[in-house]
Amino acid sequence: MAAQFYFAEKLFTGEKLLENYIIQVDGGKIIGLKPQSQYANIGTIHLGENVLVAPAFLDIQLYGAHGRLLSVFPDKETVEAIYQYSKDGGAAYSMPTVSTNSYPVIFQCIDAVRAYWENDGKGILGLQVEGPWISKAKRGVHLEKYIFSPTLEEAKALLDYGKGIIKMITLAPEVVAPEIIDYIQEQNIIVSVGHSDADYETATRIITNCNIPTATHLYNAMSSLQHRAPGVVGAIFDHEKIMSSIIPDGHHVDFAAVRIAKKIMGNRLFAITDAVTATTLGEYPHELDGDKFIANGTLSGSALTMGKCLYNFVHHAGIELEEALRMCSLYAAQAIGANQRLGKIAVGYEAKFVVLDKDLQIKNIVD
Repeated sequence: MAAQFYFAEKLFTGEKLLENYIIQVDGGKIIGLKPQSQYANIGTIHLGENVLVAPAFLDIQLYGAHGRLLSVFPDKETVEAIYQYSKDGGAAYSMPTVSTNSYPVIFQCIDAVRAYWENDGKGILGLQVEGPWISKAKRGVHLEKYIFSPTLEEAKALLDYGKGIIKMITLAPEVVAPEIIDYIQEQNIIVSVGHSDADYETATRIITNCNIPTATHLYNAMSSLQHRAPGVVGAIFDHEKIMSSIIPDGHHVDFAAVRIAKKIMGNRLFAITDAVTATTLGEYPHELDGDKFIANGTLSGSALTMGKCLYNFVHHAGIELEEALRMCSLYAAQAIGANQRLGKIAVGYEAKFVVLDKDLQIKNIVD
């Protein structure tokens, strides 16, 4: 296929705003980014008037879409549904997630992602396994009967089966031995602190000693920040390097708390949707309740898209637009170590763009 030339009247690269630029794309990669005035006699694809073109978003935690929960329908069709849902919401990349479950169910979810990739599916970054190595005290909606502290052999059984597919594991550091955490990371799997009841000292020590890079859905399902017991939240705030996702729907986290966390963490904070889908099947029967989901009477997931995350950051949390865009793209890419190819519109990066109107609604996504 010949190179394509996209014209953007207003463009955010992930670093700065530009006007009247041409993005040259070949083979799915950006090979040129220059002012329109430097090109002559080329056929361009106009990305729209009165719109903002930005790097496509990433959503590294969601569980299903369009009535298909991954743990209930662990097949490539569900992975495709998750990809389409994410894309419609501005995210060209997503990471399907399976919450605490039995090994056989998790293995089937691994098989589903593998089958999707083998059928040339795109946009899926891998699988996140959230639990079952978590705190029972901070399990949230996760089922207690599946929660346990693993031996090295039990950890290896999961990692061996999921080799190349599992890209992230959310765990409580106080229930997983440090040598197991180290082993997980040696397999090039991202460890994320979550569903943890650790105290501040324990969380800080393990995050530091094991170089844990990421935490899962800040505030939710973790020991809270109190003035005499700073908890996991305090450890995350106080650490210089660890990043964290947050769910900006106004239900999981009050928007004032989002704003406070942003002031403290800066570029260490990024968005996830934590989106589920309505289902009466399986062990997590998510029921839509307004614009959130509940399961067994407990808040169980959001109805967010990444586009809605962006809107909420700007209009409800008071975060400046350029920084909110980074929280939906570049910072998430950094959290998973993919920021050399995702999260920017720059030469050498993958050519995935989201097109937003003046009201920050998704107009189109170039994928």
